[in-house]
Amino acid sequence: MADKLVLTHLKRHVEKTGKIMSHRTTLRHARNAAAAVVIAIAAFGLTACQGSDTEASPSSSTSASAKPSGTPKKPGIKCTDLVNYGEDSRSNAEINSIGEDTGYCPEPNKDMAPSGTPKKPGIKCTDLVNYGEDSRSNAEINSIGEDTGYCPPVQQ
Repeated sequence: MADKLVLTHLKRHVEKTGKIMSHRTTLRHARNAAAAVVIAIAAFGLTACQGSDTEASPSSSTSASAKPSGTPKKPGIKCTDLVNYGEDSRSNAEINSIGEDTGYCPEPNKDMAPSGTPKKPGIKCTDLVNYGEDSRSNAEINSIGEDTGYCPPVQQ
């Protein structure tokens, strides 16, 4: 595409001036044209990410003036040490980074908690719940429990 743009530019120059450009001038024009293409693509990429006015989120000045909800974060203390996030499915790192970024520990998301029985440390889900009717393997069931902290409900 850049080659076609350069050739089009050179053809217009010759038609307009009647002169053939030197090699040095041709290279300079080609570099300038390539830079213009890169800038146009970058500008288009930035505007394409912004969405339409109806979908736009509040501006940063509006959202910055609004007070975040949650518990104010105390210096040197992690949010996960300040608030009980036992039923929240987000990772400790995610919760603590929200606290660092906003200065407030987020409210626990109880709606996001996985369904099932809370897993007890050191006990496999298959030893805690009767999965006799479940078609999944013990390894799959136990790995779900290890990953989420909840033993999954029995699937029929």
